[in-house]
Parts: sequence; C-alpha cells; structure tokens
Amino acid sequence: MSRDPAFSEKPMPLFAGDEAIATEALAPGRQPSYIRDHRKRLRDRFLSGGAQALPDYELLELVLFRAIPRRDVKPLARALLDRFGDFNAVLSAPSDQLREISGVGDAVICELKIIEAAAHRLSRARVMQRHVISSWDALLDYCHTTMAHRETEQFRVFYLDRKNVLIADEEQASGTVYHVPVYPREVVKRALHHNASALILVHNHPSGDPTPSEADISMTRQVQNAADALGITLHDHIIVGKSCELSFRSQGYL
Repeated sequence: MSRDPAFSEKPMPLFAGDEAIATEALAPGRQPSYIRDHRKRLRDRFLSGGAQALPDYELLELVLFRAIPRRDVKPLARALLDRFGDFNAVLSAPSDQLREISGVGDAVICELKIIEAAAHRLSRARVMQRHVISSWDALLDYCHTTMAHRETEQFRVFYLDRKNVLIADEEQASGTVYHVPVYPREVVKRALHHNASALILVHNHPSGDPTPSEADISMTRQVQNAADALGITLHDHIIVGKSCELSFRSQGYL
C-alpha cells in the first residue's frame, strides 16, 4: 500500500520526545516555521489548560508529534478520528487496522499503544486495593477504559475480600464478537484461591448495546448459585457498552 509522503515516519528512540524537540529547534530549516509554531502553541495550551483545553484531534496531534517529528500531523490525526471515531477508539484500535491508514507505521503504533497501556495501568491503580463501594465510579471508568472498544467479548472477574476491598482482577476468557465462554466452576475456584468473599463479574458487548442476553442472564444465575453454595457473594454483573454500562444489580437481575 502506498504511503502519503506528508505522513512518512522517521525512526526515533522509544522515549525520545525531548530529544525530538531539541533536534527540531537545532534544524529549523528542515521544518517549516508554521509547523514548529503550531506545535509550540499546542504544547503551551496543553500545559496551561490540560487535556480539557484540546479537542480530540489536537490531543492526538500531541501524541503523533513524537512519532513524526518534522511533518504536519493534523491530516493524519483527522484521518484516524474519521476511521475510528474518537480518541479512545484510536488508542484501542488493533495494530493491523491502524496500519490501514496511510502514514501509520511502527513509530505511530508504538506511541499510541504506550498511551493506551499507560491509561490502563493508571485506571487499574485507582481501583486495586481500594474499597469498591466508595470507588465505584473509578471501577466503572476502569471497565470502560479497558473493555469498551474491544472488538471481541472479554469476561473478567473482580475478587473482593470481606471488607469489599478489590484484591484481584482476572481475565477469565476471551471470545468472539457475540460470545465468550464462561465456566462458573472456574470463577468460584479462583475465588477460593484468592480467599475472596465476594465477586463482581464484568464483560463487554462489542455491539455497543449493554442490554443482557438470555445467555448472559442464565450464566449469571449459574455463577450466583455456585457462589452461594460456598458462601461467596455475587455483588454485581456489569456489561460494558461503547458509551455506557449496565449493572445487573441496579436493573433488578440480581
């Protein structure tokens, strides 16, 4: 596939952001002044106003600056957003789909995936070893960050101690676009392994609609029955959609 020369990448060290800025300043003849000035304005706005001061395409430009140090990256940022929808979806897009966009190569993919990994770790750190009830919004944010843009279903379990502190977060299974295999026996077996007193089930719907299917409801009842038999509480089952989540507890399914 042909590459648009305006988006061509130049190999850079993995963490060479500051070095790239310094190089640009030393060789202004190789970079048009309007690009240099534009980058400085965006950086200044970000430093003074934070992410909320920038729309998605400009925040994405900041990420692309590191991977493409001497080209106008605004068209590429727009192309990525046109293809995937929003900033989060761009970060979460599979590498093979990212490569379909003219101008995207290893350097761009690496930068995007570093930001995605950092977001996952940050959101996870906000819920691990925390009291779940008092950090419920942070838990939902973590679920959305890690699962909302997946193209296949994923089933994971949060294990809690007797004080409802989150002690383990495990992916139990991955499936297809429409199905993920769940084994209630394995769910409660892992609960015993962690000496957990309670569970929260989570899975995503790649369609974007978090409405539970009959299979979702049946599986939840099977897990609840298995957990009840061992004195383990099933607090909730959360289904993650594209822009919202559904709680079995709040909807009356539990």
